[in-house]
Amino acid sequence: MTLSWRRLGQDGAARAGVLSTAHGEVETPVFMPVGTAGTVKGMTADAVRATGARMILGNTYHLMLRPTAERVARLGGLHRMVDWHGPILTDSGGFQVMSLAGLRKLDADGVTFQSHVDGSKHRLTPERSVEIQHLLGADVTMCFDECTPYPATHEQAASSMRLSMRWAERSRRAFVPREGHGLFGIVQGSTYDDLRAESVASLTAIGFEGYAVGGLAVGEGQAEMLRVLGVTVPLLPQDKPRYLMGVGMPSDLLRSVRHGIDMFDCVIPTRSGRMGRAYTSRGNLNLRNARHADDGGPLDPDCGCPACTRHSRAYIHHLLKCEEMLGPMLLTWHNIQYYQDLMARMRRAILAGRFEDEAAAIEQGWETPT
Repeated sequence: MTLSWRRLGQDGAARAGVLSTAHGEVETPVFMPVGTAGTVKGMTADAVRATGARMILGNTYHLMLRPTAERVARLGGLHRMVDWHGPILTDSGGFQVMSLAGLRKLDADGVTFQSHVDGSKHRLTPERSVEIQHLLGADVTMCFDECTPYPATHEQAASSMRLSMRWAERSRRAFVPREGHGLFGIVQGSTYDDLRAESVASLTAIGFEGYAVGGLAVGEGQAEMLRVLGVTVPLLPQDKPRYLMGVGMPSDLLRSVRHGIDMFDCVIPTRSGRMGRAYTSRGNLNLRNARHADDGGPLDPDCGCPACTRHSRAYIHHLLKCEEMLGPMLLTWHNIQYYQDLMARMRRAILAGRFEDEAAAIEQGWETPT
């Protein structure tokens, strides 16, 4: 049996379900913390688990360079190496390679690029990307694709999308089916409705265990992202999981769940934590600001993480000013906790048939002065 998803409830387009994988079940909608190089930055695996996270993401590009996929396989796979017993999704490496600009050369077969680490040359094709993800032991493997830059003309977006569709077919052929594992196709087409529809048609004709929407949150703005989702998501199979790649801010998650998205990942909660920013039920905070220096209150009175229950805003502000590593670690823990709590709150609301009421309450909380 390959990886599967079953719907437990729906309220409007918002869905709640369960993703079944080789390494356990995951309730959706779900946010996956990003463990780029085999670690969620600033967190132990136990700390990530303590937030309620049940699935994380690993990065093909970074892991193929260091320590190499072959070495990870010799060490027992990514799950064993990083002490993560739940499911892992690995991206294909396409986004990182495409962002290398002058360090890569694209052709119909794949991409040749220079490592940002030591300048060594490497080659990624759909077949090699799928092989690397297999060596890592990913529960969810992503097709190798070209992430279309934004903005792009219709002609540029069409050429890029059709290349990705050819690569998707090759990724499908290269994937080795095994119990509890699956391959996701990636919808491309920039902000062009006809290209998004063509991409969905191509992918569903090939057939995948899940479908991702790529090429968004790359500069088009939230309103346009949501418009594209409104066009694209209804075309996707109803019985398969839907994954919006690289998204995003809490408001992005809330409004994308409203459009029927089931899975998310993003570096924002961890990166923001390292920069001194916290996401809370009462809006966003910059803990570097001097106004927190004498504030003995918690980051978020509605949060049960250690940063909120054991420490004050003033203490975290002090840690950041002194450049103590504990400050970013506490904020990272809090941000991941907040994202997990937000997803759990949405799941409960969908199952109770009151998603819109809950969404309105969440958004009202963000507008409450902190």
